Amino acid sequence: MIDIKIIRENPDLVRKAARDKGLRVDLDRLRELDRRRRELETEFNQLRHEQRVKGEQIAAAPKEQKAALSKALAGHKQRLKAIEQELEPLGAQIHELMLLVPQIPDPAAPVGPDDSANVEVRRVGTPKRKADFGFEFRDHVTLGTGLDIIDIERGVKLAGSRNYVLKGAGALLHEAVLRLAWDRMMARGFTPLTVPVLVSEKLMYGTGFFPLHREEVYLCERDGQCLVGTAEVPVTGLHADEILSLEELPKLYVARSTCFRREAGAAGRDTYGLYRIHWFDKLEQVVVCKADPAESARWHEEIIRNAEEVLQALELPYRVVEVCTGSMGQGKVRMFDIETWMPSREAYSETHSASRFHDFQARRLNLRYRDQHGRVQVCHTLNNTVIASPRILIPLLELNQNADGSVTLPAALREYLGGLERIDRRRV
Repeated sequence: MIDIKIIRENPDLVRKAARDKGLRVDLDRLRELDRRRRELETEFNQLRHEQRVKGEQIAAAPKEQKAALSKALAGHKQRLKAIEQELEPLGAQIHELMLLVPQIPDPAAPVGPDDSANVEVRRVGTPKRKADFGFEFRDHVTLGTGLDIIDIERGVKLAGSRNYVLKGAGALLHEAVLRLAWDRMMARGFTPLTVPVLVSEKLMYGTGFFPLHREEVYLCERDGQCLVGTAEVPVTGLHADEILSLEELPKLYVARSTCFRREAGAAGRDTYGLYRIHWFDKLEQVVVCKADPAESARWHEEIIRNAEEVLQALELPYRVVEVCTGSMGQGKVRMFDIETWMPSREAYSETHSASRFHDFQARRLNLRYRDQHGRVQVCHTLNNTVIASPRILIPLLELNQNADGSVTLPAALREYLGGLERIDRRRV
């Protein structure tokens, strides 16, 4: 949610943001409702002032005049009640529309309708294509099935499409990747958290996932709760409705959670293997900092660097791309994806998403701090994936395969696997 003052003072800027992000919101209706609310609030405050003044006059008036003066106040009371009755639904309508207003993107963000307008920033490592292996290439499903470490068929039997089971060394590899990332984030000074994955709908609205992305979320309607698609939700909401001290900032958190996604908008897309699935585990880094665009930008670079260092430790080729306005979503000021090379897809494919929100989430969450002058300000928030598995197992398995169907493990992972250097049928 943005500051409504921006809508009052610069509506064309907000209209452009909505256009660039491909979103629809009736700003004219919102501005009219806001005008009416301010008009009523001004009248209400004036009547209350007059009511106090007349009340003092009545208290000081002779007894024979009190009745007449009190009668004059009756009209004030009736009007005040009528204003209150009009303001309540008016406020609800304004709030509903404000939830649809986009954050204004950074002027440096590329403008475009979809990911075709994303801009590559850099590449690290050398992609390896199927023909480069010198033997018959196996994708991650073929490798995992042959090694008996991935069982998609039984995952589907248990829970339907887009599900899977990791077995033996597959489950251990999944844990090893997450533990490596966890240790590296601890070394970077991030506070580890274990957080709920079942949260209130209020928190989903607060972090900007509702109302626009409600269809993507698993809902537990009976209890009014939702399964999160990322630890970003509970971690960003950790200090909702609080006023932090300036000395407490920045807050640096990392949390591991199981993530649940309906993939409702992805019917028929990426149905093969472990790329687009209904549940997975992820480490998420979240930063809460003061309302300084330059500081937000510095932390954005930092959390991207954290993720890159994990990929470099895993010896995986990747690229960083800046996401255009049409793909960045409602609440983001600027967004970068990290895409890791996956030979079976013959493409760099998204594995990380780093987002900068400025005050968009914090305003919804009422997440504030007191600045050096004692004034209450709204925080800025940022987040980025550290690692998500099993999606990252796709390049790990495919790029490290051998001619005999075994997989050689990157050196950085071996300490988390009891020194295991290679996964083959004899070592599972």
